[in-house]
Amino acid sequence: MDLTGYLTSDEAAAHLGINRQSLYNLAKQEDFPAPKKIGRTSLWPVRELDQWRERHPKRDRRDRP
Repeated sequence: MDLTGYLTSDEAAAHLGINRQSLYNLAKQEDFPAPKKIGRTSLWPVRELDQWRERHPKRDRRDRP
């Protein structure tokens, strides 16, 4: 099985600049990429994560009052 282009949950969270719990919370949303399950391990498609991030830019905390 070729798993090139997939990230573990920790790697996916770091890739998006969020923590792992936030990744799992986002996974409950309809437009967030679904992971591929290998046993109990979730593997996240990098290309789909990047496409999702383009549609949902990271907020700049400095913009908050």
